[in-house]
Amino acid sequence: MTDAVVNSIDNKELYSQYRWISESYPPLVQEACDEFFLPGLSLILLGVSKNNNPLMDKDSYFVTKIMIDKYYDIFFRSSEKTISMILEKALGKPNSRFNLNKLSDLEAKIITTFNDYMYGCISEFIAPPPPTLKRTNFDVINLTFLVTSNKTASKFIITIPQELVKPEAVVSTGVKFKPEDFEDSCIDAKVTICKTKFKLMDIKNIELDDIVVFDNSSINSMILQYKDYEKEINLNPNKELVLPYDKNEGELNMDSSADLWDTIEVEMTAQFDTVKVSLGELKNIEKGLVVDLTSIYDNKVTLSVDEKPIAKGELVIVNDRYGVKVNEILSVVSGKPEMLQEEAPQSETPVEQPQEQEQPQQAAPAQASEEDEFDYSDFELEDEDI
Repeated sequence: MTDAVVNSIDNKELYSQYRWISESYPPLVQEACDEFFLPGLSLILLGVSKNNNPLMDKDSYFVTKIMIDKYYDIFFRSSEKTISMILEKALGKPNSRFNLNKLSDLEAKIITTFNDYMYGCISEFIAPPPPTLKRTNFDVINLTFLVTSNKTASKFIITIPQELVKPEAVVSTGVKFKPEDFEDSCIDAKVTICKTKFKLMDIKNIELDDIVVFDNSSINSMILQYKDYEKEINLNPNKELVLPYDKNEGELNMDSSADLWDTIEVEMTAQFDTVKVSLGELKNIEKGLVVDLTSIYDNKVTLSVDEKPIAKGELVIVNDRYGVKVNEILSVVSGKPEMLQEEAPQSETPVEQPQEQEQPQQAAPAQASEEDEFDYSDFELEDEDI
């Protein structure tokens, strides 16, 4: 059995015991401290761990060992700062800074007596040792308390043999939940209509009221995503979305002067805004049943390239494919990749250079300055795209 499996088992066991431990030990520990030193120190249960205690690191401790019988012991560990706080409570403020290595016999006797008294107070929740011994190496439970006083905090740890910790089992007295009880509960999910490659020139020429048709989409399916979960949805398409469509209408024709970069293809994604999906619908999706997600059709669709939103619109059906009718432009596509501009051939005729310098007016980019520019350089181009 691997350490990961062992830790998983230990954690599950501690989870089931934690409530009982947190309701049983802290009140008795606080009561013992108040009765021995008078009120003033506050003890709060900070953590419960089995065997190794990560909260013990980087501190020095005064340890008191109390024998329960010849096989079982209980340990009380007080950090150096805790000892300082206890002694200041019992003896008053010292003249010099406390040093655990210079603990006097009187100071050690006070701490030891306090731990003996603490053991007497919590013993009602420690089971009697078993009559027979099965082994000499026992698992232990570490109860780590945070001790606070006057804005100062420190640690106090009680280590008990697990064999002697007998938590009360929680018994269910009510009606248990059924899976059907949660079918109307909803989660926020993402629904992707399709991903299709388009030429950069086509994306650059998208305008309001254009219809972007995703040729490789299917009106009978979409992709649902929730965190790391992804599943294809089998849908009943909403026939109200079908548009009469003239093949030449709304098509983006490539300019005859388009250069190489305009013909590069990049992937554009059409995705709904976050939608609510019930667990009942998710259950049907998992089973592969046809689902009627009518609510998603009322949501806006975002068109994105390389995860950068460029437009929003409404879902339509053109023939047997999904499309998006654009009603909002989010980014203006303009320019060429900077890297490619640097590689562009320079003019060999010196007299033409002043003409290039007389072009700073560039009216077109100025008109688009009010909107976020969406530059070709935003795309990472693969060799196969060129």
